[in-house]
Amino acid sequence: MDTLVIGAGGFVGKYLLRQLLEEGRDPGATKLPREHLALDGVEVFDLELDNQRNIQRLLMEHRPAQIYHLAAQSSVAVSWKEPQLTVDVNIKGVLYLLEAIRSIEDYYPRILLVGSGEEYGFLRKGACPVTEDEPLHPGNLYAVTKACQSMIGSVYARAYGMAIVMVRAFNHIGVGQSPQFVAADFALQIAEIEAGLRPPVMKVGNLAAKRDFSDVRDVVRAYTALMAKGYAGEIYNVGSGHAVAIQEILDILLELSREFIAVEQDPHRMRPSDVPLIEADIRKLREDTGWRQEYPLRESLQTMLDDNRRRFGIG
Repeated sequence: MDTLVIGAGGFVGKYLLRQLLEEGRDPGATKLPREHLALDGVEVFDLELDNQRNIQRLLMEHRPAQIYHLAAQSSVAVSWKEPQLTVDVNIKGVLYLLEAIRSIEDYYPRILLVGSGEEYGFLRKGACPVTEDEPLHPGNLYAVTKACQSMIGSVYARAYGMAIVMVRAFNHIGVGQSPQFVAADFALQIAEIEAGLRPPVMKVGNLAAKRDFSDVRDVVRAYTALMAKGYAGEIYNVGSGHAVAIQEILDILLELSREFIAVEQDPHRMRPSDVPLIEADIRKLREDTGWRQEYPLRESLQTMLDDNRRRFGIG
């Protein structure tokens, strides 16, 4: 095992592991005990990030040369409901990991810490597309914890010479994403309507917010490119470089639908605070790694909708 993906039981982890296998790496993965993860060629370990000694024991035994840190409470909506959980996982977890690495003699892995475009928060006028140097004004607790993670990574890279590369990943979508997230939610609702499992009415939240959406397969390609070519101590935006309104996501999926569907706003889907616009400037990522987007938005949404249709036997 030359590479370890921490927190691989979630949505992105499986895609990253497949990408690493395609690139000829020998990856291992950690997951939570309640999660299921089985992939040929990948050794899987149960690991919770609330105990530094357990992390240290795993790293000492295998000494992976590369560590991807994906483990997070990654839902903005959940962060409003469970702030303590969000802080424990997203801040304490990264501290325990970095301290476990520091405690191992003669061990200097490359580390990728995955943050979020939400860290930028409420942007000043004219700041979009947003560069990595833009001051942070996080607008929700999830964003606060991810901003703290990036700051911790920067400090450890500078103070201890650790080979830490940090990412601010913008919204990513794909098959297998939880319906806690907007595109997955819309695709699921449409498939349920087409299958006759619910009335032909879409329940939606704020459709005016604009976000930078990328296919998860493009995102994990960016991660491995940054692990190979990114500069230690640097932060990189990962996104498409183009923001679209949630309304546009809905419009594309409704166009792909086989039914006429009405749309109703659901007050329970509205957030206490919502940043109106987030769009990534990805020049730094492109210049340092040569990465380019491969999957257009419409194709990604079509793939998600078709996957949900197959689940309900209407493919």
